[in-house]
Amino acid sequence: MLDNIRIVLVNTSHTGNIGSVARAMKTMGLSKLTLVDPVQEPDSHASALAAGATDILASATIVDTLQEAIADCGLVIATSARNRTLDWPLLGPRECAAKVLEETSQHQVALVFGRENSGLTNEELQQSQFHLHIPTNPDYSSLNLAMAVQTVSYELRMQWLESKQRAPENLPEYPRAEDLERFYEHLEKTLGQTGFIVPQHPGQVMTKLRRLFNRARPEENEINILRGILASVDKSTGNT
Repeated sequence: MLDNIRIVLVNTSHTGNIGSVARAMKTMGLSKLTLVDPVQEPDSHASALAAGATDILASATIVDTLQEAIADCGLVIATSARNRTLDWPLLGPRECAAKVLEETSQHQVALVFGRENSGLTNEELQQSQFHLHIPTNPDYSSLNLAMAVQTVSYELRMQWLESKQRAPENLPEYPRAEDLERFYEHLEKTLGQTGFIVPQHPGQVMTKLRRLFNRARPEENEINILRGILASVDKSTGNT
């Protein structure tokens, strides 16, 4: 189960933080690390702070975009430290761990952590189904990257140990992130062709629709039905 959990770090500034994250992961039994456009790839400083978890650094995957990092994942949860004007389904660390472990038998799961100084952009946050918020002390909420990963990894390990005593459940098949993106692209194109979305002034329509579908969490066959409906609309309007 833990092998299907991927820790994704976006645009990390300091290699030492990457090493510390590797250490936090290994102590809790996690091994898959993906780096999205790091300012610098892991070096000797990262290895020093990994303190014996250099195997995780050596096997880390490095990609250019978040979309590449999560393309084959059926569940994506992104960390968010700030309140947003547009609400997204929100989980705490304990709820997050339960949701992740519930789905790891079905597909790959990504836990996405943002930049040390500014976190994730709105566009990056919208590529997830859920947001994760660690409820720190509001008077002093300074939590560094490795601490955040350690907190979530601990909850995952504790619930994983408990889950070994329970019988597995059969879960629906959810679409991968890349399939969801294709659906959103198709939806936006069709809505533009019908005039529902004005390309020059798109507003927040697609953001709100992403939120709606993330909240509904359509299964893979339901996404296929929706794609079929869009194709039917395209055909009837002569925009195939």
